[in-house]
Amino acid sequence: MNITRRQFFKVTAAGAGASGLAAMGMLPGKAFAEVRQYKLARASEARNNCTYCSVGCGTLLYSLGDGAKNAKKKIFHIEGDPDHPVSRGSLCPKGASLVDFVNSPNRVLYPEVREPGSNEWKRISWHEALTRIARHIKTDRDANLIVQNENGTPVHRLPTLGMLTASASSNETGILTQKWMRSLGIVATDAQARVCHGPTVSALASTFGRGAMTNTFVDIQNTDFVMVMGGNAAEAHPVGFKWVIEAKKKKGIKLFVVDPRFNRTAAVADFYAPIRSGSDIAFLGALINWLIENDKIQWEYVKAYTNASFIVSEGFDFNEGLFSGHHSGEQPAPAGKGEQQPEVNSRQANAAFYDNETWFYEQDANGYAKTDPTLQDPRCVFQMMKKHYSRYTLDMMTSICGTSKEDFLTVAKAWGETAAPNKVGTILYALGWTQHTTGSQIIRTMAVIQLLLGNIGMAGGGVNALRGHSNIQGLSDLGLLSTALPGYLPLPNEDRHQTFQDYIEKNTPKALQPNQMNYWQNTPAFFVSFLKWMYGENATKENNWGYDWLPKWDKMYDILQMVELMYQGKVNGLLVQGFNAQGSFPDAHRVTEAFSKLKFMVVMDPLNTETATFWENHGDAHDVDPAKIQTEVFRLPTPCFAEEAGSIVNSSRWLQWHHPGAEPPGEALPDLDILGELHLLLKEMYEKEGGTAPEPITKLSWKYAKPHAPTPEEMAKESNGYALADIKDKDGNVIRKKGELLDGFAQLRDDGTTECATWIFSGSWTQQGNQMDRRDNTDTGLGVTPRWSWAWPANRRILYNRASCSPDGQPWDPNRILIKWNGEKWTGPDVPDFKADAAPDSGMNPFIMNEEGVGRLYAARKLVDGPFPEHYEPLESPIGTNPLHPKVVQSPAMRLFDSVKDRIGTHEEFPYVGTTYRLTEHFQFWTKSVKLLMIAQPEQFCEISEELAKEKGIQKGDWVKISSKRAWIKVRAVVTKRMKPLTINGKTVYQVGIPLHGGWVNVSGQKQFMVNSLTPFVGDCNTQTPEYKTFLVNIEKA
Repeated sequence: MNITRRQFFKVTAAGAGASGLAAMGMLPGKAFAEVRQYKLARASEARNNCTYCSVGCGTLLYSLGDGAKNAKKKIFHIEGDPDHPVSRGSLCPKGASLVDFVNSPNRVLYPEVREPGSNEWKRISWHEALTRIARHIKTDRDANLIVQNENGTPVHRLPTLGMLTASASSNETGILTQKWMRSLGIVATDAQARVCHGPTVSALASTFGRGAMTNTFVDIQNTDFVMVMGGNAAEAHPVGFKWVIEAKKKKGIKLFVVDPRFNRTAAVADFYAPIRSGSDIAFLGALINWLIENDKIQWEYVKAYTNASFIVSEGFDFNEGLFSGHHSGEQPAPAGKGEQQPEVNSRQANAAFYDNETWFYEQDANGYAKTDPTLQDPRCVFQMMKKHYSRYTLDMMTSICGTSKEDFLTVAKAWGETAAPNKVGTILYALGWTQHTTGSQIIRTMAVIQLLLGNIGMAGGGVNALRGHSNIQGLSDLGLLSTALPGYLPLPNEDRHQTFQDYIEKNTPKALQPNQMNYWQNTPAFFVSFLKWMYGENATKENNWGYDWLPKWDKMYDILQMVELMYQGKVNGLLVQGFNAQGSFPDAHRVTEAFSKLKFMVVMDPLNTETATFWENHGDAHDVDPAKIQTEVFRLPTPCFAEEAGSIVNSSRWLQWHHPGAEPPGEALPDLDILGELHLLLKEMYEKEGGTAPEPITKLSWKYAKPHAPTPEEMAKESNGYALADIKDKDGNVIRKKGELLDGFAQLRDDGTTECATWIFSGSWTQQGNQMDRRDNTDTGLGVTPRWSWAWPANRRILYNRASCSPDGQPWDPNRILIKWNGEKWTGPDVPDFKADAAPDSGMNPFIMNEEGVGRLYAARKLVDGPFPEHYEPLESPIGTNPLHPKVVQSPAMRLFDSVKDRIGTHEEFPYVGTTYRLTEHFQFWTKSVKLLMIAQPEQFCEISEELAKEKGIQKGDWVKISSKRAWIKVRAVVTKRMKPLTINGKTVYQVGIPLHGGWVNVSGQKQFMVNSLTPFVGDCNTQTPEYKTFLVNIEKA
């Protein structure tokens, strides 16, 4: 007898009598009454997803109020969804307290303004708020829009207006935001992704072709070995982490943790090794060396599916900490050649230090890379890599990391076992790897290890990036970043993409081996369909589909660059959509100074935030003079997750549609309505008054039933894409009629007959309906649930799954069959990440997004700081040298603004390593407004070792003052065995752990400090994600 989990729970709740009936095949239609059922009997139920981390747990929202006599629905209970394949009814402490988030006393209810120099909020109408904001935007745009640059290239760039976008808003809000802000010419824009998982995209895309978590949470059950490093999954992603515990219990797999702290994940691990924060590449580089020296390599996989055999360009070299092409003078190096792959480019900074000309392959007359299948040529990638990591000896690793040789060898041997074709290991990491100046390269090192072991594309393998925000994956997919467009297409650059033809040519790579799919060859279809979505009928072949109306960037306007420009007085306005920048940006006191130089700021958020109140004085926690701050601040109330429909993308790339459980409180308006109203106001102003270059606004396609209030459903269908004429296949058969929704991105055309906002989301809402709202949790094998929600790309669940089979099409492991060749096509539980009918002997390789067709051990011209990862010290090093190459201590590709050079500490003045992290009871800066969670964890604290406490005379529970070169904070001391001193380069180094969830906006009644005031104003070389994980501090008894 088949009964669902839900029916089972109903029966068990009803007691033995009902169970007996069920066993006889007579399942009662309703559960027998008991307290909970009675309580929920009159409630309406809505299916939603948790708004916190990116595990994407399912939730059920229960509300009362049917509209009679104006009885508005009110959510009174939220619980886990037992049907959800990942969470199966579970919620973590944050998810379990969601109802307190919805009903927080810190919800913003009405539009308000803080006038310049004022010390209070003033309530205003929506009409006044939006009219004033629209006027500010038009005035600024008319005065400061750069229509053409000095070379006469149309650039339509507005550098004086910035926009920050959210991490928990839906894709539908996100994609309209992209259209709206690019119409204004905004380039200074970023989402929360910039301060968290930016390096994940640059690292994984430059290695495998896509910048996303390769596997899924449920897939962890298929592994033989898990390492958690650069993350703390038990603490930050508890429900996703249940799959690790399940694999331990059911299969006896081993869990290892490498971390500066003995954290909550370590507490349930089989083995723990300590490490100095920021030294991960030295550890992982030594692991590469060990695997090579001990022949723990899956050779058939490496030879067939990586670029190990490719011959490296003659001029490429690495010496004394520097790759070839380094620039020694004052002038920056010329722009490099690295423009083969849009996904990596869209995230990159301007590479100023290196010219990457030589970071490539030797090519034959056909333009194909030369290879040596024997791997013996000293210039082949494998031999170059072997030489590079031969310096990473056990002694060198111990000296840099502080990890003992014995601990390292325990970890190395466990990984070595997974080199067997029928064994797999997986890595779970998060911000502990991203938030470093070398963040992208740390992740790259692990990606290389997984290729050497043959663990990519395998069930239970992969490199699994645990994103920390519910839709940070989606907002990255939608290109809500300075130099990006949807689907990882780059925003045009004023030098490299002066014309439409330049853009297409530079972003449509040519294959570097025969017979490769090289999926980016379809860039013209993706990009033209995007432009047709932007400008509709105004985008024609004659005007290059409106290409010149798009803004073109001159430099990366990431959050650090944006704040620097504000600090210099070069930015007038900032629009903030669900992003607490004051709490999220480094060197927070300087951020406050930068905000104080703005003319206006608009904060759209469900909650009151430190960003909206940056002008308020809160004593030691935030000591400013409101009278001196002339910024006009608007605070606009928006719905939270539980009050809107839409889709969010979890770490596993699942687009899950959620439904509202109630109306938003007070006068809150959806972001879509705010954008709709502002667009109509601006369009009307330009049509009546004229102004600077109105066309990008007046020619924008805006064909919504209610132009002032586009719906999530309309936006989702636009993300999927429409046929603008009958679409035919290569045989002339009509496959989609004019006006119909497309089936997937294979139907996109470059002739203007299709429109599509986000090519990778094509297939998510087809003629068959909303695929994201599907709820069939049937397991087709290995935990794959293809009919639950919809995953990009093309509903694949495990990326690169062609690599789970040998070159002849047979699965490496007969117990882990994701796909296999049946003689005619690829079939299996998952959707093939491959051309479905390309036979094993076709010569086509698994990494279809790479022009090489294979995974990259050597990332040719993809990253700004080198094709092989190399250990460099953090900006603030506790040892002041680099044992690998003392002449080059930090990464030479690091970007440092002149204005912050006097705000960098040294180990003489600040001898201890500070690191920030999260607690399971809190999330970023939101849950300070949730009563239940502030009761659970009310006070700010730090963690220090017993040895450091003894040296400083600090007792458990003492108030202590932690200071850096930039600021100081006051917190409680937790003295613990979980932190241990390490010996680094012959010197004892203490680490200080500081949970980051502080701020003056909270419901505890205590003023708390912003921990990011301590951290340095520097970022990852490739993505400028700030270095929050390692910096120098001092600590004293307060």
